[in-house]
Amino acid sequence: MAPAFYRPYIKPLIHILIWILLGFMLLLFHPLSWQVTLPPEFWVKQAVLFCLLVAVFYLNSQVFVPRLLFRNKTSWFIVVLLAISFALMLLIQMVDLWLNLPELMYRAFRPEGGSRPPLPRSHWFNTFLLLVAFLVSGISTSVSAIQKWQKDFQVRQDLEQQRISSELLFLKAQINPHFFFNTLNNIYALTHSNVELARKAVHKLSRMMRYVLYETQKDTTLLSQEISFLQDYIELMQLRLSDKVTVCFEKPEAVRDILIAPMLFLPFVENAFKHGVSALEASRIAIILEQKEGQLQLLVRNPIFTRQGLVLEESNGIGLVNTRRRLDLLYPGKYSIEVSDGIATKEFLVKLSLRVA
Repeated sequence: MAPAFYRPYIKPLIHILIWILLGFMLLLFHPLSWQVTLPPEFWVKQAVLFCLLVAVFYLNSQVFVPRLLFRNKTSWFIVVLLAISFALMLLIQMVDLWLNLPELMYRAFRPEGGSRPPLPRSHWFNTFLLLVAFLVSGISTSVSAIQKWQKDFQVRQDLEQQRISSELLFLKAQINPHFFFNTLNNIYALTHSNVELARKAVHKLSRMMRYVLYETQKDTTLLSQEISFLQDYIELMQLRLSDKVTVCFEKPEAVRDILIAPMLFLPFVENAFKHGVSALEASRIAIILEQKEGQLQLLVRNPIFTRQGLVLEESNGIGLVNTRRRLDLLYPGKYSIEVSDGIATKEFLVKLSLRVA
């Protein structure tokens, strides 16, 4: 990529180089191959033609294409291009007559002399000039159309990125209060039974909220920090659980730190505590996080006490639904979710596989 200092000069330099190449091919290469001594007036005419072609190019790209073609005035655009092309042809013919170029060119090709025959009527219609004018106009129109397409594409990309960023912020803002209020309810219930445990819970919650307030404002966080947050959450939930509930949390022994979206796993774990705990029956909640080469896998297993057949989309909390939407936006085509509805086994199972760098 070119340094910022040179970027403003790249586009004009490209235009200059293209015009030098085009001018050489159309106006210099062919006359130089004639192997005759051409009069200076001929090169004056070629210079005038070159300037007129440049004027047609930029007049078309800056005025006619934006004001006519891009505004769906195609008929007027074609009429204007035809008029410009014929006007260019007539102007060059007038330059020929003003410089007495037909006579001078005849002498250049017939140095032995002799009278010049009268010009045929077809001389006033120069097919070559007309084709050159059409060529320049066509190139100008194509370049303008491509530039507009690129600009519109970039605008659409920027708008889509802004939309996705706004939606992610909205989803994240929904998840955080959801977690916070659920945890406060748990602590409130704990204050009636064990004040000391409630005090420890408040301390742990304050540490977790620092993570929520500061780390989740970023687009990504380290996997090790996310695992520590999950572990704090699980320990906080265990403070209010009875001995009938067994919680198993398995994490990678040696975590290879990678960047992931913050609070991505919490709704799955939170859902397990919400629906997998009973005051009367024994239960076991298993949370297993595995890290393989280029892949993260989270497995959450819990019994169902709220109702049978609970599925991910039917959860009455908003966290799980928002998490799936976040996955769609952040990891499109890079994740898979397997959900067991628990109808036969009365056990709810969520398996998330995520491809990460």
